[in-house]
Amino acid sequence: MKKTRIVILGGGFGGLYTALELDKSLGRNPNIEVTLINKENFFLFTPMLHEVAASDLDVTHIVNPIRKMLKHVRLFNGDVEFIDMNRKIVVVLHGDESHSHEIEYDHLVLGLGSITNFFGIPGLAERALTMKTLGDAIDLRNRMIEHLEEADFECSIGVRKHLLTFVVAGGGFAGVETVAGMNDFLREASEFYPHLGEKDIRVVLVHPGEIILPELGPKLGSYAQTKLSERGVEIHVMKRVAGVTERGVELNDGTIIPSKILIWTAGTSPNPLIQSLPCNLDRGKVVVDRYMEIPMWPGVWALGDCASVIDPASGKPYPPTAQHALRQGKILARNILASMQGGKKKEFTFATLGLLASIGRRAGVANILGVNFSGFVAWWLWRTIYLSKLPRAEKKLRVMLDWTLDLVFSKDLVQLPTFRSTTGPTNEGEQRSSEGAQKIRLKNVASAPVGIL
Repeated sequence: MKKTRIVILGGGFGGLYTALELDKSLGRNPNIEVTLINKENFFLFTPMLHEVAASDLDVTHIVNPIRKMLKHVRLFNGDVEFIDMNRKIVVVLHGDESHSHEIEYDHLVLGLGSITNFFGIPGLAERALTMKTLGDAIDLRNRMIEHLEEADFECSIGVRKHLLTFVVAGGGFAGVETVAGMNDFLREASEFYPHLGEKDIRVVLVHPGEIILPELGPKLGSYAQTKLSERGVEIHVMKRVAGVTERGVELNDGTIIPSKILIWTAGTSPNPLIQSLPCNLDRGKVVVDRYMEIPMWPGVWALGDCASVIDPASGKPYPPTAQHALRQGKILARNILASMQGGKKKEFTFATLGLLASIGRRAGVANILGVNFSGFVAWWLWRTIYLSKLPRAEKKLRVMLDWTLDLVFSKDLVQLPTFRSTTGPTNEGEQRSSEGAQKIRLKNVASAPVGIL
Protein backbone atom coordinates (compact mmCIF):
# COMPACT_ATOMS: atom_id res chain seq x y z
CA MET A 1 0.00 0.00 0.00
CA LYS A 2 1.30 3.43 -0.94
CA LYS A 3 1.98 5.65 2.05
CA THR A 4 0.31 9.03 2.50
CA ARG A 5 3.13 11.58 2.64
CA ILE A 6 2.80 14.74 4.72
CA VAL A 7 5.61 17.27 4.27
CA ILE A 8 6.03 20.28 6.59
CA LEU A 9 8.28 23.14 5.50
CA GLY A 10 9.79 25.12 8.37
CA GLY A 11 10.55 24.32 12.00
CA GLY A 12 9.32 27.51 13.63
CA PHE A 13 6.35 27.65 15.98
CA GLY A 14 3.80 26.87 13.26
CA GLY A 15 5.66 24.06 11.55
CA LEU A 16 6.95 22.41 14.71
CA TYR A 17 3.60 22.35 16.50
CA THR A 18 1.97 20.91 13.39
CA ALA A 19 4.59 18.14 13.49
CA LEU A 20 4.14 17.62 17.24
CA GLU A 21 0.38 17.21 16.88
CA LEU A 22 0.78 14.76 13.99
CA ASP A 23 3.46 12.90 15.92
CA LYS A 24 1.07 12.49 18.83
CA SER A 25 -2.01 11.65 16.75
CA LEU A 26 -0.50 9.27 14.22
CA GLY A 27 1.96 7.40 16.41
CA ARG A 28 3.50 4.56 14.44
CA ASN A 29 0.89 4.44 11.68
CA PRO A 30 2.72 2.54 8.91
CA ASN A 31 0.55 4.03 6.18
CA ILE A 32 1.43 7.66 6.87
CA GLU A 33 4.87 9.26 6.59
CA VAL A 34 5.45 12.73 8.02
CA THR A 35 8.58 14.71 7.15
CA LEU A 36 9.63 18.05 8.66
CA ILE A 37 12.10 20.01 6.52
CA ASN A 38 14.08 22.68 8.35
CA LYS A 39 17.30 24.57 7.74
CA GLU A 40 18.52 23.83 11.27
CA ASN A 41 18.18 20.70 13.40
CA PHE A 42 16.85 22.67 16.36
CA PHE A 43 13.82 24.70 17.40
CA LEU A 44 14.67 28.23 18.53
CA PHE A 45 12.57 29.77 21.32
CA THR A 46 12.67 33.33 19.98
CA PRO A 47 10.97 35.14 22.91
CA MET A 48 14.14 34.63 24.98
CA LEU A 49 16.58 35.55 22.21
CA HIS A 50 17.44 38.96 23.66
CA GLU A 51 18.46 37.30 26.95
CA VAL A 52 21.16 35.36 25.11
CA ALA A 53 22.47 38.61 23.61
CA ALA A 54 22.45 40.23 27.07
CA SER A 55 24.29 37.28 28.67
CA ASP A 56 21.34 36.36 30.91
CA LEU A 57 20.99 32.87 29.41
CA ASP A 58 23.39 30.31 28.02
CA VAL A 59 23.36 30.00 24.24
CA THR A 60 22.11 26.39 24.14
CA HIS A 61 19.34 26.76 26.71
CA ILE A 62 16.77 28.32 24.38
CA VAL A 63 17.19 25.77 21.59
CA ASN A 64 15.75 22.26 21.50
CA PRO A 65 16.96 19.43 19.24
CA ILE A 66 14.04 18.61 16.96
CA ARG A 67 15.02 14.93 16.90
CA LYS A 68 14.46 14.75 20.66
CA MET A 69 11.04 16.35 20.37
CA LEU A 70 9.62 14.18 17.58
CA LYS A 71 9.45 10.39 17.93
CA HIS A 72 7.76 9.36 14.70
CA VAL A 73 8.21 12.37 12.40
CA ARG A 74 11.25 12.30 10.11
CA LEU A 75 13.50 15.38 10.14
CA PHE A 76 15.18 16.44 6.90
CA ASN A 77 17.89 19.02 7.53
CA GLY A 78 18.12 21.20 4.42
CA ASP A 79 17.13 24.36 2.53
CA VAL A 80 13.95 24.44 0.47
CA GLU A 81 14.89 25.58 -3.03
CA PHE A 82 11.70 25.11 -5.05
CA ILE A 83 8.09 23.96 -4.67
CA ASP A 84 6.33 22.39 -7.67
CA MET A 85 2.67 22.36 -6.70
CA ASN A 86 1.61 20.82 -10.00
CA ARG A 87 3.87 17.79 -9.64
CA LYS A 88 3.54 17.78 -5.82
CA ILE A 89 7.30 17.87 -5.31
CA VAL A 90 9.57 19.89 -3.02
CA VAL A 91 13.21 20.35 -4.05
CA VAL A 92 15.56 20.57 -1.05
CA LEU A 93 19.29 21.33 -0.92
CA HIS A 94 21.23 19.24 1.56
CA GLY A 95 24.79 18.82 2.84
CA ASP A 96 28.01 20.79 2.42
CA GLU A 97 27.87 20.43 -1.35
CA SER A 98 24.18 21.44 -1.45
CA HIS A 99 23.09 18.48 -3.51
CA SER A 100 19.38 18.40 -4.26
CA HIS A 101 16.61 15.99 -3.25
CA GLU A 102 13.10 15.75 -4.67
CA ILE A 103 10.56 14.96 -1.97
CA GLU A 104 7.04 14.03 -3.00
CA TYR A 105 4.01 14.92 -0.94
CA ASP A 106 0.28 14.31 -0.67
CA HIS A 107 -0.20 17.04 1.92
CA LEU A 108 2.11 20.05 2.11
CA VAL A 109 2.30 22.51 5.03
CA LEU A 110 3.92 25.91 4.36
CA GLY A 111 5.45 27.26 7.59
CA LEU A 112 8.41 29.07 6.05
CA GLY A 113 8.20 32.10 8.32
CA SER A 114 9.53 35.54 7.47
CA ILE A 115 12.77 37.33 6.70
CA THR A 116 14.08 40.75 7.68
CA ASN A 117 12.86 43.60 5.48
CA PHE A 118 15.33 46.47 5.07
CA PHE A 119 12.95 48.50 2.84
CA GLY A 120 15.79 49.47 0.52
CA ILE A 121 17.28 51.92 3.03
CA PRO A 122 20.84 52.81 1.94
CA GLY A 123 23.56 50.90 3.78
CA LEU A 124 21.15 49.02 6.02
CA ALA A 125 21.48 45.52 4.57
CA GLU A 126 25.28 45.81 4.50
CA ARG A 127 25.86 47.33 7.96
CA ALA A 128 22.92 46.57 10.25
CA LEU A 129 22.60 43.66 12.67
CA THR A 130 19.30 41.82 13.11
CA MET A 131 17.70 39.86 15.95
CA LYS A 132 15.91 36.89 14.41
CA THR A 133 18.31 33.99 14.86
CA LEU A 134 20.60 32.42 17.42
CA GLY A 135 23.54 33.59 15.33
CA ASP A 136 22.24 37.16 15.50
CA ALA A 137 22.14 37.08 19.31
CA ILE A 138 25.66 35.65 19.54
CA ASP A 139 26.95 38.19 17.03
CA LEU A 140 25.42 41.10 18.94
CA ARG A 141 26.88 39.89 22.24
CA ASN A 142 30.33 39.50 20.64
CA ARG A 143 30.15 42.95 19.05
CA MET A 144 29.17 44.68 22.30
CA ILE A 145 32.06 43.07 24.18
CA GLU A 146 34.44 43.75 21.29
CA HIS A 147 33.57 47.46 21.35
CA LEU A 148 34.02 47.68 25.12
CA GLU A 149 37.43 46.02 24.85
CA GLU A 150 38.57 48.33 22.06
CA ALA A 151 37.21 51.50 23.68
CA ASP A 152 39.01 50.82 26.96
CA PHE A 153 42.44 51.62 25.49
CA GLU A 154 43.87 55.12 25.19
CA CYS A 155 44.43 54.70 21.45
CA SER A 156 40.66 54.60 20.94
CA ILE A 157 39.86 57.93 22.60
CA GLY A 158 39.19 59.55 19.23
CA VAL A 159 36.64 56.91 18.19
CA ARG A 160 35.28 56.04 21.64
CA LYS A 161 32.01 57.87 20.97
CA HIS A 162 31.41 55.77 17.85
CA LEU A 163 32.35 52.54 19.61
CA LEU A 164 30.13 53.07 22.64
CA THR A 165 27.00 54.34 20.90
CA PHE A 166 24.50 51.58 20.13
CA VAL A 167 21.34 52.20 18.10
CA VAL A 168 18.23 50.00 17.93
CA ALA A 169 15.65 50.75 15.25
CA GLY A 170 12.07 49.74 16.00
CA GLY A 171 10.02 50.27 19.16
CA GLY A 172 8.00 47.07 18.98
CA PHE A 173 8.46 44.06 21.26
CA ALA A 174 11.71 42.87 19.67
CA GLY A 175 13.28 46.33 19.64
CA VAL A 176 12.29 47.28 23.19
CA GLU A 177 13.39 43.99 24.74
CA THR A 178 16.65 44.10 22.80
CA VAL A 179 17.48 47.68 23.78
CA ALA A 180 16.57 47.01 27.42
CA GLY A 181 18.80 43.93 27.59
CA MET A 182 21.67 45.71 25.84
CA ASN A 183 21.42 48.72 28.14
CA ASP A 184 21.56 46.57 31.29
CA PHE A 185 24.46 44.51 29.93
CA LEU A 186 26.58 47.46 28.78
CA ARG A 187 26.14 49.53 31.92
CA GLU A 188 26.87 46.61 34.23
CA ALA A 189 29.88 45.56 32.15
CA SER A 190 31.40 49.07 32.08
CA GLU A 191 32.51 48.80 35.72
CA PHE A 192 35.03 46.11 34.72
CA TYR A 193 36.78 48.46 32.24
CA PRO A 194 39.02 50.91 34.15
CA HIS A 195 38.91 53.66 31.51
CA LEU A 196 35.15 53.49 30.93
CA GLY A 197 32.10 54.43 32.94
CA GLU A 198 28.34 54.47 32.53
CA LYS A 199 28.54 58.05 31.28
CA ASP A 200 30.46 56.80 28.23
CA ILE A 201 27.70 54.38 27.20
CA ARG A 202 25.03 55.72 24.87
CA VAL A 203 22.09 53.47 23.96
CA VAL A 204 19.55 54.88 21.49
CA LEU A 205 16.11 53.63 20.46
CA VAL A 206 14.54 55.02 17.27
CA HIS A 207 10.80 54.54 16.79
CA PRO A 208 8.55 55.94 14.02
CA GLY A 209 5.43 56.18 16.20
CA GLU A 210 4.38 58.52 18.99
CA ILE A 211 4.94 55.93 21.72
CA ILE A 212 6.87 52.67 21.93
CA LEU A 213 5.10 49.31 22.25
CA PRO A 214 1.94 50.56 20.49
CA GLU A 215 0.37 47.08 20.69
CA LEU A 216 0.08 47.48 24.47
CA GLY A 217 -1.63 50.86 24.33
CA PRO A 218 -0.50 54.36 25.29
CA LYS A 219 -0.52 53.84 29.07
CA LEU A 220 1.88 50.87 29.14
CA GLY A 221 3.88 52.32 26.26
CA SER A 222 4.42 55.55 28.20
CA TYR A 223 5.39 53.59 31.31
CA ALA A 224 7.98 51.57 29.37
CA GLN A 225 9.30 54.71 27.71
CA THR A 226 9.68 56.51 31.04
CA LYS A 227 11.43 53.57 32.70
CA LEU A 228 13.90 53.10 29.85
CA SER A 229 14.67 56.83 29.80
CA GLU A 230 15.34 56.80 33.54
CA ARG A 231 17.84 53.99 32.99
CA GLY A 232 19.77 55.92 30.38
CA VAL A 233 18.16 54.85 27.11
CA GLU A 234 17.84 57.76 24.69
CA ILE A 235 14.52 57.44 22.85
CA HIS A 236 13.74 59.21 19.54
CA VAL A 237 10.05 58.92 18.63
CA MET A 238 8.41 60.01 15.37
CA LYS A 239 11.71 59.42 13.57
CA ARG A 240 13.00 56.81 11.14
CA VAL A 241 16.37 55.52 10.02
CA ALA A 242 17.15 57.03 6.61
CA GLY A 243 20.56 55.48 6.02
CA VAL A 244 23.67 53.95 7.53
CA THR A 245 27.21 55.01 6.63
CA GLU A 246 30.69 54.95 8.13
CA ARG A 247 29.80 58.22 9.87
CA GLY A 248 26.90 56.62 11.71
CA VAL A 249 23.13 56.26 11.59
CA GLU A 250 21.26 58.98 9.72
CA LEU A 251 17.66 59.79 10.71
CA ASN A 252 14.99 61.23 8.45
CA ASP A 253 15.26 64.65 10.10
CA GLY A 254 18.94 64.89 9.15
CA THR A 255 20.29 63.91 12.57
CA ILE A 256 23.39 61.71 12.44
CA ILE A 257 24.05 59.45 15.42
CA PRO A 258 27.77 58.50 15.46
CA SER A 259 27.65 54.75 15.90
CA LYS A 260 29.22 51.60 14.50
CA ILE A 261 26.32 49.33 15.55
CA LEU A 262 22.70 49.47 14.44
CA ILE A 263 20.31 46.68 15.36
CA TRP A 264 17.36 46.59 12.94
CA THR A 265 14.09 45.21 14.33
CA ALA A 266 11.69 47.44 12.38
CA GLY A 267 10.38 45.21 9.63
CA THR A 268 9.82 41.71 8.28
CA SER A 269 8.39 40.25 5.09
CA PRO A 270 7.22 36.73 4.18
CA ASN A 271 9.76 34.21 2.90
CA PRO A 272 10.54 35.13 -0.75
CA LEU A 273 9.96 31.51 -1.80
CA ILE A 274 6.24 32.19 -1.33
CA GLN A 275 6.29 34.69 -4.21
CA SER A 276 6.93 31.94 -6.76
CA LEU A 277 3.85 29.89 -5.84
CA PRO A 278 0.82 29.85 -8.20
CA CYS A 279 -1.68 30.97 -5.55
CA ASN A 280 -3.25 34.19 -4.35
CA LEU A 281 -1.15 36.42 -2.14
CA ASP A 282 -2.05 39.21 0.27
CA ARG A 283 0.90 41.54 0.93
CA GLY A 284 3.24 38.68 0.16
CA LYS A 285 1.41 36.12 2.31
CA VAL A 286 -0.45 33.05 1.07
CA VAL A 287 -4.22 33.49 1.18
CA VAL A 288 -5.85 30.52 2.93
CA ASP A 289 -9.42 29.61 3.83
CA ARG A 290 -10.79 29.38 7.36
CA TYR A 291 -9.30 25.87 7.68
CA MET A 292 -5.82 27.14 6.60
CA GLU A 293 -6.00 25.27 3.29
CA ILE A 294 -5.05 27.09 0.08
CA PRO A 295 -8.10 27.48 -2.21
CA MET A 296 -7.83 25.63 -5.56
CA TRP A 297 -4.93 23.58 -4.20
CA PRO A 298 -6.37 20.72 -2.10
CA GLY A 299 -3.84 19.25 0.30
CA VAL A 300 -1.68 22.39 0.47
CA TRP A 301 -1.86 24.31 3.74
CA ALA A 302 -0.18 27.38 5.20
CA LEU A 303 0.19 29.02 8.61
CA GLY A 304 2.27 31.42 10.65
CA ASP A 305 4.13 34.42 9.26
CA CYS A 306 3.82 33.36 5.62
CA ALA A 307 0.02 32.90 5.66
CA SER A 308 -2.89 35.33 5.71
CA VAL A 309 -5.33 33.66 8.13
CA ILE A 310 -8.43 35.82 8.55
CA ASP A 311 -9.91 36.46 11.98
CA PRO A 312 -13.69 36.05 11.51
CA ALA A 313 -14.34 38.48 14.37
CA SER A 314 -12.43 41.40 12.86
CA GLY A 315 -12.21 40.44 9.20
CA LYS A 316 -8.46 41.13 9.33
CA PRO A 317 -5.53 38.69 9.26
CA TYR A 318 -4.36 37.35 12.60
CA PRO A 319 -1.12 38.98 13.83
CA PRO A 320 2.10 37.04 13.13
CA THR A 321 2.84 36.06 16.73
CA ALA A 322 3.99 32.80 18.27
CA GLN A 323 0.83 32.34 20.33
CA HIS A 324 -1.20 32.29 17.13
CA ALA A 325 1.25 30.17 15.14
CA LEU A 326 1.50 27.33 17.64
CA ARG A 327 -2.29 27.10 17.95
CA GLN A 328 -2.67 27.22 14.18
CA GLY A 329 -0.26 24.29 14.01
CA LYS A 330 -2.39 22.13 16.26
CA ILE A 331 -5.64 22.91 14.39
CA LEU A 332 -4.01 22.48 10.99
CA ALA A 333 -2.69 19.03 11.92
CA ARG A 334 -6.18 17.95 12.98
CA ASN A 335 -7.63 19.33 9.74
CA ILE A 336 -5.14 17.28 7.71
CA LEU A 337 -6.23 14.16 9.57
CA ALA A 338 -9.90 15.07 9.06
CA SER A 339 -9.40 15.50 5.31
CA MET A 340 -7.62 12.13 5.12
CA GLN A 341 -10.22 10.29 7.17
CA GLY A 342 -13.33 12.01 5.83
CA GLY A 343 -13.97 13.90 9.05
CA LYS A 344 -15.08 17.47 9.66
CA LYS A 345 -12.43 20.17 9.51
CA LYS A 346 -12.29 22.85 12.19
CA GLU A 347 -12.16 26.58 11.56
CA PHE A 348 -9.29 28.41 13.25
CA THR A 349 -10.52 31.00 15.74
CA PHE A 350 -8.47 32.47 18.54
CA ALA A 351 -8.54 35.64 20.61
CA THR A 352 -5.19 37.01 21.77
CA LEU A 353 -4.76 36.17 25.45
CA GLY A 354 -2.25 38.87 26.16
CA LEU A 355 1.03 40.54 25.30
CA LEU A 356 4.12 40.95 27.47
CA ALA A 357 7.46 42.69 27.23
CA SER A 358 10.51 42.73 29.47
CA ILE A 359 12.09 46.19 29.87
CA GLY A 360 15.11 45.22 31.95
CA ARG A 361 16.13 45.34 35.62
CA ARG A 362 13.30 43.08 36.76
CA ALA A 363 10.59 45.26 35.25
CA GLY A 364 8.13 44.66 32.48
CA VAL A 365 4.78 45.61 30.94
CA ALA A 366 1.92 43.26 30.17
CA ASN A 367 -1.70 43.13 29.17
CA ILE A 368 -3.35 39.85 30.13
CA LEU A 369 -7.01 39.35 29.18
CA GLY A 370 -7.47 43.11 29.06
CA VAL A 371 -5.82 43.81 32.43
CA ASN A 372 -2.66 45.95 32.49
CA PHE A 373 0.37 45.05 34.60
CA SER A 374 3.67 46.90 34.96
CA GLY A 375 6.86 46.80 36.97
CA PHE A 376 8.00 43.72 38.87
CA VAL A 377 4.65 41.91 38.57
CA ALA A 378 4.71 42.16 34.77
CA TRP A 379 8.32 41.01 34.69
CA TRP A 380 7.45 38.00 36.89
CA LEU A 381 4.50 37.17 34.61
CA TRP A 382 6.79 37.42 31.57
CA ARG A 383 9.26 34.93 33.00
CA THR A 384 6.62 32.58 34.39
CA ILE A 385 4.54 32.39 31.19
CA TYR A 386 7.46 32.06 28.79
CA LEU A 387 9.15 29.49 30.98
CA SER A 388 5.97 27.41 30.93
CA LYS A 389 5.90 27.56 27.12
CA LEU A 390 9.57 26.62 26.65
CA PRO A 391 9.60 23.00 25.38
CA ARG A 392 11.09 20.13 27.39
CA ALA A 393 11.69 19.96 31.14
CA GLU A 394 15.47 19.82 30.66
CA LYS A 395 15.56 23.27 29.06
CA LYS A 396 13.15 24.70 31.63
CA LEU A 397 15.47 23.60 34.45
CA ARG A 398 18.54 25.00 32.70
CA VAL A 399 16.87 28.37 32.17
CA MET A 400 15.68 28.45 35.79
CA LEU A 401 19.24 27.78 36.93
CA ASP A 402 20.59 30.58 34.72
CA TRP A 403 18.05 33.01 36.11
CA THR A 404 18.85 31.98 39.68
CA LEU A 405 22.60 32.45 39.19
CA ASP A 406 21.91 35.82 37.57
CA LEU A 407 20.57 37.01 40.94
CA VAL A 408 23.94 36.30 42.56
CA PHE A 409 26.63 36.82 39.93
CA SER A 410 27.32 39.56 37.39
CA LYS A 411 26.86 39.05 33.66
CA ASP A 412 29.47 37.04 31.77
CA LEU A 413 31.80 39.11 29.57
CA VAL A 414 33.20 36.22 27.55
CA GLN A 415 33.02 36.49 23.77
CA LEU A 416 31.91 33.42 21.81
CA PRO A 417 34.23 33.30 18.77
CA THR A 418 32.77 31.67 15.67
CA PHE A 419 35.96 30.95 13.77
CA ARG A 420 38.40 28.07 14.01
CA SER A 421 42.15 28.21 14.45
CA THR A 422 44.47 28.29 11.44
CA THR A 423 47.11 25.71 10.54
CA GLY A 424 50.04 28.12 10.44
CA PRO A 425 50.33 29.83 7.02
CA THR A 426 53.77 30.76 5.76
CA ASN A 427 53.42 34.53 5.74
CA GLU A 428 51.39 37.37 7.23
CA GLY A 429 49.30 37.88 4.08
CA GLU A 430 48.34 34.22 3.97
CA GLN A 431 47.48 34.35 7.66
CA ARG A 432 45.04 37.24 7.23
CA SER A 433 43.49 35.56 4.18
CA SER A 434 43.21 32.23 5.96
CA GLU A 435 41.60 33.70 9.05
CA GLY A 436 39.08 35.59 6.95
CA ALA A 437 38.25 32.52 4.89
CA GLN A 438 37.75 30.31 7.92
CA LYS A 439 35.23 32.46 9.76
CA ILE A 440 32.09 30.47 10.36
CA ARG A 441 28.81 32.36 10.42
CA LEU A 442 25.75 30.75 11.98
CA LYS A 443 22.89 30.28 9.50
CA ASN A 444 19.77 32.46 9.61
CA VAL A 445 16.49 30.83 10.58
CA ALA A 446 13.25 32.81 10.25
CA SER A 447 11.01 32.40 13.27
CA ALA A 448 7.75 33.69 14.55
CA PRO A 449 7.90 36.88 16.64
CA VAL A 450 7.13 37.01 20.32
CA GLY A 451 3.72 36.84 21.94
CA ILE A 452 3.40 33.20 22.93
CA LEU A 453 0.63 33.15 25.51
